Amino acid sequence: MEQTTDSALCERLYRSLYRIRRVEEEVARLYPTDKIKSPVHLSIGQEAPSVAVCDLLEPEDVVFGTYRGHALYLAKGGDLPAMVAELYGKVDGCARGKGGSMHLIDMQVHMMGTTAIVATHIPHAVGYAWALQRQGKPQRVICFLGDGSTEEGVFSESLNFAALKRVPILFVCENNGYAIHSHISARSAQSDIVQRISGYGIPSARVEDGDIFRMREAARTALAAVRDPQGGPYFLEILTCRLKEHVGPKDDWHMGYRSRADIQALLANDPVDQLAARLQPESRQQIETAVEQEIERAFQYAEESPFPEQEELFQDVFA
Repeated sequence: MEQTTDSALCERLYRSLYRIRRVEEEVARLYPTDKIKSPVHLSIGQEAPSVAVCDLLEPEDVVFGTYRGHALYLAKGGDLPAMVAELYGKVDGCARGKGGSMHLIDMQVHMMGTTAIVATHIPHAVGYAWALQRQGKPQRVICFLGDGSTEEGVFSESLNFAALKRVPILFVCENNGYAIHSHISARSAQSDIVQRISGYGIPSARVEDGDIFRMREAARTALAAVRDPQGGPYFLEILTCRLKEHVGPKDDWHMGYRSRADIQALLANDPVDQLAARLQPESRQQIETAVEQEIERAFQYAEESPFPEQEELFQDVFA
């Protein structure tokens, strides 16, 4: 097991965390200008699960995600300029300006298109993993989902099928505690999601403290099980924190469903700050400077990209 004090590991994880955080902060800053044409569901505060898991993936591994997918897209290696251009609705976007924030895709890094409808990607991910299994391919599928997805009927159907067929898939539940404005305790009699998973006969684990290294080690164990030819599905629940409103760039304390005090304890363990403190000042400065320059170029690329021509409406239409 790699030591958490490994400087190369810390630098790599910090670069990914910091990059996602700063991209989304720039999205939040620009959103009121109307340059960004798409609604945005920001990952600010919950970048760590995507970074921890994707750091261990093979390039050919396939990921499926939700509408809150900026962190996953970037952690898997998605093209940053293409992502920003997509938010702008520009033709050089990763979906040619047609999908926006909720439909990010980059097939070159096996990032499947994210979905705007809760839980609809879960059966797609299971089906993809089953197809790989039947073809005898070594790729594995990782399906990221929110806690709200676990209350949809298709979630239960998909997990049951995955368990029955011993499908090689890792489910990663980013549990930020809220489905829009409803806390999980108001939605479920059993808010410990992994306790529910045991009924499907699927091994599972839970990470509660926000430590990115614990997330990564839990993901390592999970992926080893999924990669085992005699293995099958695995479910990893990671408690995390959404800092901004459900959709949009603002704080939402005024809405009354949670307060700033509710978040302060979690902010004290913010993985971005915790990891930054482990780095040498010179290394941290080099990482941050390089990331800031990359982000500036990406947003400039989006600014200069043209909007799609009207003919684009008739491209990629199959029925």
